[in-house]
Amino acid sequence: MRVAACGLCHTDLHYLDHGVPTFKTAPVILGHECSGTVEELGPEVVGVNPGQRVLLPAVFTCGQCHQCRRGRENICVSMKMLGNHVNGAYAQWVVAPARELMNLTDDLPLEESCIIADALTTPYHAVVRRGDVRPGDRVLVLGCGGVGLGVVQMARAAGAYVAAVDIQDEKLALAEKLGAVVCLNSLKEDNLSKAVARQLGGMPQVCFEAIGNPATLTQAMGAVEAGGRVVVVGYCEHDVPIKASRIMFRELEVVGSLGCRPVDYPRVIEMVRRGTIQLAPLVSHRFPLESIHEGLEMLRQGKLIRGIVVP
Repeated sequence: MRVAACGLCHTDLHYLDHGVPTFKTAPVILGHECSGTVEELGPEVVGVNPGQRVLLPAVFTCGQCHQCRRGRENICVSMKMLGNHVNGAYAQWVVAPARELMNLTDDLPLEESCIIADALTTPYHAVVRRGDVRPGDRVLVLGCGGVGLGVVQMARAAGAYVAAVDIQDEKLALAEKLGAVVCLNSLKEDNLSKAVARQLGGMPQVCFEAIGNPATLTQAMGAVEAGGRVVVVGYCEHDVPIKASRIMFRELEVVGSLGCRPVDYPRVIEMVRRGTIQLAPLVSHRFPLESIHEGLEMLRQGKLIRGIVVP
């Protein structure tokens, strides 16, 4: 596949800065959010044509293990992740199994569509499959980066009333444009949980932690109402103290959310195509491949919503 663009993701910073190992021994090409066009086919590939506009899922599944067989391909025991198990898409070309290709229609922007592969499909899975968000639910989203803003949009599309929290006012302004009815800067609130409940009209039924920070994970546990659900979307390499008594007495649910099932990718693509989910506002910066380190540094500093690398 000739790469049109590949999204910059915090996952790459975990590999580069935080000692998280890749499954493929270095050197490995990073990058797991990519779109492009089919360049060349293997000898036995059928049903795919050169020049076809496609999206690659971030994770390739085996389709045969227990988890795949029961419809939970996103936690496939033999998964292969781009830029982790195999070489990724911070490159001019990337090789992938033909069965994994997701078609992109001509009315979708090819470059920007790369972020569907993670920044939008991951929120879809978190909101619909793991958060089980229903119309009328009160939802809290902690963190308004690329994934967090995707969660805001998906929860709003599911009919929820969304409160968005971040420490950057410009990200909160974008969250409001994307459907959040309450936007709060946590640095300006003495008691965030009370402020959320007051402005949202009650404590949230579902809270999404989209940062991967021990402090915000703890905050999420205390923010939801009795019987509420905390969905952990952000990756955190540290241990997090949990008050088991609170989980027990208030019957809280704490669930993890990883990626997205391949079967749901066409649903998300169609939501973008129909304008239910906005794509363009999420892409804040573009970088040529030779300036990728500039993009990664801006990501470290929290200056990107979602940046894309365009070979």
